[in-house]
Amino acid sequence: MAIFTRMQEFDYEQLVFCQDQASGLKAIICIHDTTLGPALGGVRMYPYASDEDALVDVLRLARGMTYKAAVSGLNLGGGKGVILGDPRAMKSETLFRTFGRFVESLNGRYITAEDVGTSLEDMTWINMETNYVTGTNPTKGGSGDPSPVTAKGVHIGIKACWKAQSGIDSLNGLTVAVQGLGHVGYYLCSYLHQEGARLIVTDVNEEAVRRVVNEFGAEAVSPDEIYGVSCDIFAPCALGAIINDKTIPQLKCAVVAGAANNQLAEARHGKVLMDKGIIYAPDYVINAGGLMNVYEELAGYNKERAFRRVESLFGTISSILETARKSKIPTSEAADFIAEERIRRIRQVQSVWVQPKISSAGR
Repeated sequence: MAIFTRMQEFDYEQLVFCQDQASGLKAIICIHDTTLGPALGGVRMYPYASDEDALVDVLRLARGMTYKAAVSGLNLGGGKGVILGDPRAMKSETLFRTFGRFVESLNGRYITAEDVGTSLEDMTWINMETNYVTGTNPTKGGSGDPSPVTAKGVHIGIKACWKAQSGIDSLNGLTVAVQGLGHVGYYLCSYLHQEGARLIVTDVNEEAVRRVVNEFGAEAVSPDEIYGVSCDIFAPCALGAIINDKTIPQLKCAVVAGAANNQLAEARHGKVLMDKGIIYAPDYVINAGGLMNVYEELAGYNKERAFRRVESLFGTISSILETARKSKIPTSEAADFIAEERIRRIRQVQSVWVQPKISSAGR
């Protein structure tokens, strides 16, 4: 890969490659854009097939964080970290403290957090080396596990989409197909069940499936079957790129709205959904609850205030859907436009401000 060519394509600011033989750490930190504030984004631990796969992932995820913060009205930039390795076999205090030292070396340009393959305990280890970490233990002023707040944001976003589709924001009696029953997927099922929705679920983790079936009366299907089930809402909460040429023809839903990142395999698939009359909630908007939650830590965490902020997603998503309808463009493009416009406005203000000149006599 021509790294600088790739960075210039979407105007990335910085890539940091981190290596430490003693701890076994191999990691990449990507800072996409800091126009609106420091780059905040979680650190993902995953057994990538190659170094290039890890690089592609961190680039994509960091850029998504820029857009997520911008469209959510947060004063944050976009960044992400990835650690190459199996989280089930390679985790250690030494590894995460080493990663924390690399984060500290960036002097606040990047703030890390929990993500796929990392946990509250891992954030606690990172916090031993740097204060530029969120989602830490509540006993230390952190917010803990962000999953319930992320799931609440997805729940609110689904209601906004359903109101745009039907004029009604109640989900009582609707059928929701949930793909992926990790922390966020589980809490989303809980919220949907409480509202009276019928659940069809799947996950590669059979234990997670049994839990949701037992607790919420869900119907379980195989991972391959979930795309073709008849439902009102399809909620992808697992991996990305699952809205593609193979799966879209199978969909029997009116809304696609879930927590997974990078759901569209290609940008053009947003238009394909629009042409089929399916409302799509841009993933980086509807799953912004977790970012909103850890953002509150920067000013001193308050759980009630965090949940109130997440409630704003109803209006944000409704506005995106209305912009898309009026402009006759995919919702994914409408969200990008709103995010890019906010960044453009702030950059204009920053370019006008000029530091006072220091006269030569004062030197």
